[in-house]
Amino acid sequence: MAMYSYKAINNLGISSKGLQDAANLIDLELHLKRSGLDLISARLVEGNSSFGMKQIKRPDLITFFFNLEQLTRAGVPLLECLGDLRDSMEEPVFREVIANLVKSIEGGKKLSQAMAIHPNAFDKIYVSLTSAGEESGRLVEVFKHLTDSLKWQDEMSTQTKNMMIYPLFVGSVVLGITFFLMIYLVPQLVGFIKGMGMEIPFQTRLLLATSSIFVNYWYVILLMPILIVVAYKGALIINPGLQFHVDKLKLNIWPTGPILKKIILARFANTFAMMYGSGITILDCLASSRDVVNNLVMARSIEQVIREIEAGKNLTQSFQHTGMFPPLVIRMLKVGESTGELDHALLNISYFYDRDVKDSIKKVQVMIEPTMTIILGLLLGWVMLSVLGPIYDIIGKVQV
Repeated sequence: MAMYSYKAINNLGISSKGLQDAANLIDLELHLKRSGLDLISARLVEGNSSFGMKQIKRPDLITFFFNLEQLTRAGVPLLECLGDLRDSMEEPVFREVIANLVKSIEGGKKLSQAMAIHPNAFDKIYVSLTSAGEESGRLVEVFKHLTDSLKWQDEMSTQTKNMMIYPLFVGSVVLGITFFLMIYLVPQLVGFIKGMGMEIPFQTRLLLATSSIFVNYWYVILLMPILIVVAYKGALIINPGLQFHVDKLKLNIWPTGPILKKIILARFANTFAMMYGSGITILDCLASSRDVVNNLVMARSIEQVIREIEAGKNLTQSFQHTGMFPPLVIRMLKVGESTGELDHALLNISYFYDRDVKDSIKKVQVMIEPTMTIILGLLLGWVMLSVLGPIYDIIGKVQV
């Protein structure tokens, strides 16, 4: 089916706009009629189904799966649950997606099949888990798993952003002060320093040269971050293998590298546990978990694990041979494999790294403030020493 952007009017004369998939314009008009709307105009949206539509935000997905879990647990039929969500959802794009889910299910599709049509809202993991829940009759548990996982991801994302906001703000302040000193203040002192009629010290010459660079090439300095990003993107297009080395560097940069690795391990363990607990096979769990780590180094390690398991080795040995997973992960996998409670062992890994990440972020935030203060103090000290040094030299000679 194609996706149409339409404008319609209801019985009260109130017009509305939206998106709806339909076989053709007649099918679209009939669908809107059933919803109490009369079609005014419509145009075909490039691409099929929900491709090209904006990505659905995580808070909306949390609301969606939480309500599904609560309503289905209470015994409300799935179509009625989706109908209530469609009518109460404020986000227009997601409301259209839910309306299309209702229509697809009414047409004979399963929920997982209907979700698969909308990759902008539901990725492969959501679809796979929902399909597993339908097959095992544990759909309510799957909805709860998805809700808990999305809440956890949202919390981790918030913590990561909080870690970056403060240094970005302070760094911007330091950069602004640097521009003020080099472009405005130091040039005001150049004539005075040069007119003293004495040999200018090295640190003062260095300050004047730096100020000259800022004055003459300030636009290059401001454009430098953009140029670096463009050059990086271009290098990835020319040599895609460069991304592996960049991802490896990300894991090794102190102090953010160890924190990033813990976040990736926590995300991997959480996804693996959620899928395995829903009855999905280990190989499928690994394949889906590989797609969420968002790091080529870790993804290739997981691919190696998949190959070794396919070759007949057990899970713990396969993870140990990669050399990328810490002893804690190996130990918990071994315990989970021997007790038959692999999902609980993986959740313990996720819990441990989640707590460790929170502590690490707090420590980094505490370190950032004095570090930025020291950098700003060194900058101001350099300027003061370079300007006042020659003056003190003159005063010393006069006293002699």
